[in-house]
Amino acid sequence: MFTPLDSLILGTVQGLTEFLPISSSGHLILARELLGLNTESGLIFDAVLQLGTILAVYVFFRKDVIQLFRTFFRVILRKKEATAQDRTLLFAIILGTIPALILGLLLQKTMETVFRSALLVACTLVAGSVLFWFAEKKATQKNDAPSLKQGWWIGVFQVLALVPGISRSGSTISGGLLLGLKRDAATRFSFLLSLPIITGSGLLALLKTLKEGGTEFAPLNLTIGFITSFIIGYLCIAWLIGYLKKHTLSVFIWYRLILAAVVFAALIIK
Repeated sequence: MFTPLDSLILGTVQGLTEFLPISSSGHLILARELLGLNTESGLIFDAVLQLGTILAVYVFFRKDVIQLFRTFFRVILRKKEATAQDRTLLFAIILGTIPALILGLLLQKTMETVFRSALLVACTLVAGSVLFWFAEKKATQKNDAPSLKQGWWIGVFQVLALVPGISRSGSTISGGLLLGLKRDAATRFSFLLSLPIITGSGLLALLKTLKEGGTEFAPLNLTIGFITSFIIGYLCIAWLIGYLKKHTLSVFIWYRLILAAVVFAALIIK
């Protein structure tokens, strides 16, 4: 039985983990295991939680989002020239979205079944930690904004997050660091790059469920999850941006490794 308290807990987990580089999908799978909920269902609820956290990005980066829309229409209508910097950022986001969009559609069935496993999450928590460590070790932090080429390759790193446990923000920030972006620039681009893919995946899952005859979740539960994930997500964005200006990803690496060890131990005991 899915209760309002379950919604509050999962909404909090989503808000805390969507943007911190520790994997929201992985934590939602583990949270469902602990709550005794079915880990192979509830994709509609996950979609609602995603929409709550992505709304937090739109609100937090509202000035950047408005400028991106202005640039888009200026490029399309050609009524007013957009700056080279604005055009590059817009097209870097578009290019960076393509890899995850294509593979996300191809792997949709796999993500709904095979990928929703606690054992897989434990393994990818470790794999993601190795990626973060390597990115920090090799980071040169030369550039304040991504080029078109860098935008594309950061999008390739975003593909890794299709597997629960890797972390979308962690993989894209790591990709940015490996490609020469400064840490704050990589973090900002990571958030902006999340807008198309998370918005699209959340809306598609929502529309698919409604088309198939509605949802098993009560409106109250969906509302609680949405509002909670939005509020917690907004606070996490503000905190993470400030934190990564002065710190590395090390604390998240250690957290992920400790969590992976706990999951492995629990699976062995079970």
